[in-house]
Amino acid sequence: MRAMVLRACDGFDKPDGPLELVEQARPEPGHGEILIRVLACGVCHTELDEIEGRTPPSKFPVVPGHEIVGRVAANGPGCQRFKEGQRVGVGWIFASSGGADENLSDDFLATGRDADGGYAEFVVVPELYAYPVPDVFADAEAAPLLCAGAVGYRSLRLANLSDGEVLGLTGFGGSGHLVLQMARYLYPAGRVFVFARSEAERAFALELGADWSGDTDEVPPEPPHAVIDTTPAWKPVLAALEQLRPGGRLVINAIRKEASDRHLMAKIRYEDHLWMEKEIKSVANITHEDIEAFLPIAAKIPLRVEVQTYALEDANQALRDLRAGHVRGAKVLVIEEAL
Repeated sequence: MRAMVLRACDGFDKPDGPLELVEQARPEPGHGEILIRVLACGVCHTELDEIEGRTPPSKFPVVPGHEIVGRVAANGPGCQRFKEGQRVGVGWIFASSGGADENLSDDFLATGRDADGGYAEFVVVPELYAYPVPDVFADAEAAPLLCAGAVGYRSLRLANLSDGEVLGLTGFGGSGHLVLQMARYLYPAGRVFVFARSEAERAFALELGADWSGDTDEVPPEPPHAVIDTTPAWKPVLAALEQLRPGGRLVINAIRKEASDRHLMAKIRYEDHLWMEKEIKSVANITHEDIEAFLPIAAKIPLRVEVQTYALEDANQALRDLRAGHVRGAKVLVIEEAL
């Protein structure tokens, strides 16, 4: 089978890298595992963190990709949940303890980092960590739901909003454009303000129903009750804490923060940014229950998923475009099996 593999955390220095297109043996499912013929796989910012060494893989070579949609090609011994040919999805969580807090467990394994992922024609995953994909979504539309959508759903729950309150969203990429639509559906009397750097992102937010959009440090029409930050930068954290109303909560939906603007946190002032019972909450990974709960909601809304597609062999270009900030919605690899 064809696969795009990462051999080392060398970043983007190689002109034909960072991933290498290879032919390798098709994996075989073991006990409790299923073999999936991959149809589409989303391209996530986390892959940039893996490639550049901020979230390094635990093994090399590794096949990245954790927003997987495909069809069951074979069931391993003991598997009964899915029929062969059934469409399923796989997210960031490859395996863990199975408990309610499995996202925090030392047993947590990430798809595409600790185990081979979906930048390939086939992938093997534990049956428990695969999910039926609603028919309303095409393959490429469904792929971003498995991470950007599901983790966005978790961040929205952690925001602890009530209907009628104001939500702020900082950053408006793969996750942000889905969280906006979820908030509109789950809290119809509420308002959503979007903070984004580019004019195109701000216009896209208004197109999807945001009540207001502005730059990161612009003052919104009123203080939000909660802000969800999906950026890798520190500047939005400082801005959000200042903009929150008393008792408000900042939810940081990011696997890491970059060091380039970390010095800005030295400007934090207790009386402006933290006093009056303001809270900070981080989102750490995801549980299989998050994905199982989220996908039916996504179908009921139904979410409008904006995607830009690439062929498997063009994964490096997709990653470079993502790294350069050329984003509207989500980027997805569409994978056709070679004859």
